[in-house]
Amino acid sequence: MKNTFIRRSLILLGLLGVVSAAVAQTSDYPSKPIRLVVGFSAGGAADTVGRALAENLAQRMGQPVVVENLAGANGNIAADAVARSKPDGYTLYMPSIGHAVNPALYRKLNHDPIRDFSTIGLVFSAPNVLVVPASSPYRTLNDLIADARANPGKLSFASAGNGTSVHLSAELLKRMAKIDAVHVPYRGTGSAMPDLIAGVVQFSFPNLPSALPQVKAGKLRALGVTTENRSAAAPEIPTIAEAGVPGYRISTWYGLVAPAGLPADIRTRLNRELQLILNEPKFRERLLSQGADPMPGSAEDFSRFLATETERWRLLIEQSKISLE
Repeated sequence: MKNTFIRRSLILLGLLGVVSAAVAQTSDYPSKPIRLVVGFSAGGAADTVGRALAENLAQRMGQPVVVENLAGANGNIAADAVARSKPDGYTLYMPSIGHAVNPALYRKLNHDPIRDFSTIGLVFSAPNVLVVPASSPYRTLNDLIADARANPGKLSFASAGNGTSVHLSAELLKRMAKIDAVHVPYRGTGSAMPDLIAGVVQFSFPNLPSALPQVKAGKLRALGVTTENRSAAAPEIPTIAEAGVPGYRISTWYGLVAPAGLPADIRTRLNRELQLILNEPKFRERLLSQGADPMPGSAEDFSRFLATETERWRLLIEQSKISLE
């Protein structure tokens, strides 16, 4: 009886020790630099907003937040790396709309976009924008459509990679406007931009925050935004629906996640800091001026949103018969 009591006491003390160690690990969070993984190359919307978010997180968390670009496969390379990381709050990831699209586009993924991640919160949503080089003969969307119909397969468009919103925006235009054009995937919008400006490719659908500076600088011409309504950041740009393709509508988004199994108190802390940043006037104005809308909300809100988006894109891709070549 005495031995049984001693064994039970030792087991209880061991369990208390494990719990105490776990509490100690999370109570001093963060105690070292945090890595924020972005799935696209430098210069695109994910990278630009990711660095601004990292700067603000670092100020609030009291530790450096280092952005790491792991570009390729529509964010899959970055997502794979993050899914295999320790769920201790020191590795974060900014997934894009591609996170919800990839299950319908790729036959085999090395991660599950829902089960392998702990959601923290949405960051922003934004329109994409149809742009052509400033030297392009296309002054309107109808000019581009007319030339594409007259010369099927002669025009090419740049994307930020297979399955990105930049790619899908063009595929949706092809289907709805009944045109043909050649897809040229890059490793992010930043990588595509020099060739787009130079006229190597004829058009693209970058996120508005990425394209707007080039439009304002006179290097690109905007023919239409992809959302249902015009953007407050560039109200002079018509919607694609207004410009000649009724019913056209698509937008992109970015969020913040960590590997699955993130301790609840760290998840709560990160969401709280994210909400404060998204509601901070200077950060909000920075996003809004670039054509991005802050998307504050709970981690659970993002979980529900991600599940809905994943199913929505699965249906749309099946109906549109979009596939990777």
